[in-house]
Amino acid sequence: MDLTRYAVQSRSSICSRVRWFRHARAMDYVVAAGDSYASIPLVGRHLEPFGALAAVGALGYRHAPEMMSAAWRKRLARETLELRQLERRRTHTQAEEALRGVIPDADLDINWPRAERTAPMWKAAEHRRRHLYRRGVRYGDAPTQVLDVWRRKELPDGPVPVLVFVPGGAWIHGGRILQGYALMSHLAELGWICLSVEYRVAPHHPWPRHIQDVKAAIAWARANVDHVGGDRNFVAIAGTSAGGHLAALAGLTPSDPTFETELTAGADTSVDAVVGIYGRYDWEDQSTPDRKRFIEFLESVVVKRRITRHPDIYRAASPIARVHRDAPPFMVVHGTADGLIPVAQAQEFVEKLRATSTQPVAYLELRGAHHGFDMTDGARTASAATAIGLFLNAIHRDRTVHPVEYAGHARR
Repeated sequence: MDLTRYAVQSRSSICSRVRWFRHARAMDYVVAAGDSYASIPLVGRHLEPFGALAAVGALGYRHAPEMMSAAWRKRLARETLELRQLERRRTHTQAEEALRGVIPDADLDINWPRAERTAPMWKAAEHRRRHLYRRGVRYGDAPTQVLDVWRRKELPDGPVPVLVFVPGGAWIHGGRILQGYALMSHLAELGWICLSVEYRVAPHHPWPRHIQDVKAAIAWARANVDHVGGDRNFVAIAGTSAGGHLAALAGLTPSDPTFETELTAGADTSVDAVVGIYGRYDWEDQSTPDRKRFIEFLESVVVKRRITRHPDIYRAASPIARVHRDAPPFMVVHGTADGLIPVAQAQEFVEKLRATSTQPVAYLELRGAHHGFDMTDGARTASAATAIGLFLNAIHRDRTVHPVEYAGHARR
């Protein structure tokens, strides 16, 4: 009987390998080679970044020409330059429009920060020096399951609200360096504690390791953040790019057994508010060439399974498919000039949220802003961070004023 079972398994393995070679694309071979290096005993974990670099190269080879051509066409037009300057000057007006009706009008009566010419990334050292409180705190046993704590040296009285920040990186890079610094520094000044999360990534750690790690970080915050002055009863989440996808998915699936691990079994992984910043919210749609290329990337690098054979995996990972009436309050931020994740993704997601959720939904559409604007565009970043702070403070204040009513929603 054992020999029979072994023979069946062997035939199945051979068939699956043959099927893989028949259908594999160039990117599949590149990723498989990088992944094999990461499997070498003892030194393999040090070679994981090479697999990610190979995936980046394969992805960039396909997307870069089209993106660069579109970007140069826009930059060469004089009227486009003048329009970009006008749009930058109107960032705080766009932010006010996005928040009006979502938060009290009195909250908008502020002095908005002035536009800066310096790219936010050049202020990274200043942000770290002022607000990076503790580095490399472990929320799990894997080498990359660590987070940084951002906060002021002196906190307001009592436990303060908490934000879990999830960096982007196309699901093949999950590092904490540079990303979210301006936002976390701003929130730290307002008295918040921010947790910048690193997580396992593809191709060596395929989906759903990413979301499992993010949920483990939320569970850690719910159980431990009071040790650094945070309120474990109010934990929001935000993310950029792939991190925006992960933040949205985490917010919409607080008790989904599909993404549960030993680190989250029986733990509270709900969040009280979500901020998605130039995120991708649809893992199913293939209606445009861009979306078809994205699905091919997921199939080859991130999920490593075909959507035609495993549609349930892609649907479960798609935030727009997981929207429900008890979704937490959401704020979505996206630029109209985003060449990597078109703004239509955000528009469709917001439309679905507003049609379904009973909680506030704010949408800040930054006209002329590109992907990664919060690291390169000083004219917009400060106003966007201020708008996010206003939104989160309003949600936190509402929860504090109506704790019983809010608690019933937040833990669903």
